[in-house]
Amino acid sequence: MSTARHPRAPELVGVTLPDIMDRYVGRFRAKTPDWAAFEDAKIEGYKRAQHRFIGAGGSGKHEDPNAIPAGNFTLSIMYVEPGQGNAAHTHEVEECFFVLQGFLDVFIEDEAGEQLWTRLGPWECIACPAGVIHGFENKSLEPVYFQVMLGRGKPEAMGYADDKLFDRRDAHLKEV
Repeated sequence: MSTARHPRAPELVGVTLPDIMDRYVGRFRAKTPDWAAFEDAKIEGYKRAQHRFIGAGGSGKHEDPNAIPAGNFTLSIMYVEPGQGNAAHTHEVEECFFVLQGFLDVFIEDEAGEQLWTRLGPWECIACPAGVIHGFENKSLEPVYFQVMLGRGKPEAMGYADDKLFDRRDAHLKEV
């Protein structure tokens, strides 16, 4: 006989193990890449695909019936072709990029626009603290897959450093 030392989340009380397993397992083959997950993803140089596993990530899209429900964090896999990346931005919570395959050049930036870059390879990561401007670009010759985690189950849409992008940061949500 096993004893659970912590209570189940209220939404799981009385739910069967097969139902829990079905709802809380995410398989890559079942994911559809979202090429319009972010407002800047429409712009050449920022094109990328988000595969949502837990929650919606920093896109502001919170309703994805194929994603595992988010509790206290989100998890997505990003696919980025060479020459693509994302616009400089912040979040109200920590964001982590963890490279699975390929190489990813990441930067942090101050309010004067000075950037500091480093290259991440497989099994390397960066944790971007809340409020620190950051972003990435695939400057390699091969596609990169990396994991993105945000420290809140329903984070706000990213806060683009560029005023024009920030003003329309939620436009991609109206197209859903």
